[in-house]
Amino acid sequence: MYDVTIIGAGIIGTFIARELARYTLRIALLEKDNDVANGTTKANSAIIHAGYDAKSGTLKAKFNALGNPMFDKVCEELDVPFKRIGSLVLAFSEDQMETLGELYEQGRQNKIPDLRILNRDEVKAIEPNISEYVVGALHAPTAGIVGPWELAMALAENAVDNNVDLMLNNEVIKIEKQEDSYVIFTNEQQIKTKYVINCAGVYADNLHNMVAKPSFEIIPRRGQYFVLDKSEGNITNSILFQCPTKLGKGVLVLPTVHENILIGPDAEDIENKENTETTEERLCYVMEASRKTLSNVPFNSVITSFAGLRAKPSTEDFIIEESNQSKGFINVAGIESPGLSAAPAIAEYVVNMLRDMDGSFKLNEEFNPIRRKMTVFMALNEEEKKEIIKKDPRYGRVICRCENITEGEIVDSINRNAGARTFDGVKRRVRPGMGRCQGGFCGPRVMEILARELGEDIVDIVKDSKKSYIATGLTKNNV
Repeated sequence: MYDVTIIGAGIIGTFIARELARYTLRIALLEKDNDVANGTTKANSAIIHAGYDAKSGTLKAKFNALGNPMFDKVCEELDVPFKRIGSLVLAFSEDQMETLGELYEQGRQNKIPDLRILNRDEVKAIEPNISEYVVGALHAPTAGIVGPWELAMALAENAVDNNVDLMLNNEVIKIEKQEDSYVIFTNEQQIKTKYVINCAGVYADNLHNMVAKPSFEIIPRRGQYFVLDKSEGNITNSILFQCPTKLGKGVLVLPTVHENILIGPDAEDIENKENTETTEERLCYVMEASRKTLSNVPFNSVITSFAGLRAKPSTEDFIIEESNQSKGFINVAGIESPGLSAAPAIAEYVVNMLRDMDGSFKLNEEFNPIRRKMTVFMALNEEEKKEIIKKDPRYGRVICRCENITEGEIVDSINRNAGARTFDGVKRRVRPGMGRCQGGFCGPRVMEILARELGEDIVDIVKDSKKSYIATGLTKNNV
């Protein structure tokens, strides 16, 4: 029997799994998809918010303020890209300047450091490409950017390194409450566990309703984005917000940790919890709205677009609590923005909650928080490159020319704990296919490497989900 079973391997579930691994517990991490980080975590704005935006007194405000300063240490331990580049909330009228004043005061109540309201000239000094219509801005220097799926994958890897059992392709069908435990029925197996932590994202209400009467609802809110080529990475140095509305923080423009430019999202409440389609209408809206921030956004350099779903809770705040109808079942639900920023603090809180409930947790003296570093071949100096090629010639074979990714890096991403099993799994871990051609040239080679390393037929290698096949068979037989 497991001590704790976590359902959902997004950024929240993987943070909690790693935090629980600090104790001598049997821990299972269940995920319905082919890989970790396959839901909201793979499709969001990748921002570590400063914390001024959340209403004072809410869980959002509390955990954002606590979580933001934790990222430097955790990203260093896990070898994940993270940069504190600061954010600007832009005002385009005197009325909006008043809104910035309100956000500033809210930030002070939330104890966010170093906030400043800037005039137009001060904004232009930081961001020379900003729209001429900008009147001023709220500057938050502690805001940052991170690789969100890379972080979740690193958390999962480190959790598995510390003896957490990761179970992919295990969709929860039913949960039965027993006297002092639960039985979780998946499409693959039955799992008995003392505690359940519900981190199922947009499906968290469905999971909760398996063990208790409905008490909250999760509404999928779709947001669509553009990604620009790295050649446009100098159009902004900061995270650029427009003044927020009731639908969220609006269309933003920001650099990514890998020097692309990200533009979006819009906000659209939908019913289908799997609908991550992009639409011409909404992408056109994002395009037009972004021109308010930067008048000359180079949309001729778009390399891809995508959509993600946010888990909008009916409660308007994070839901982090033990079910009052099913003891030992903890909901960590409705973790919309600033959920990524709050994630490490949420994980600590949930683990402390469990520890107080149980009273018998013992520290794992062998817990190792350090993840083995990823080799970024092109970041090495010439001597280091020669040395690593001497040890493993696969590092001398470039597979992805856009991102300069070698076979050695791809093989390493597959053979780690919680390693890649799909084309997109490799893509998110070490970036082949993330460049201008979007895998048009390197895709077949990545598939060949995956098939070889996993001992599978190439037609069984999928792009992402279990049904997203790429190859169906040979086009001709070799004689």
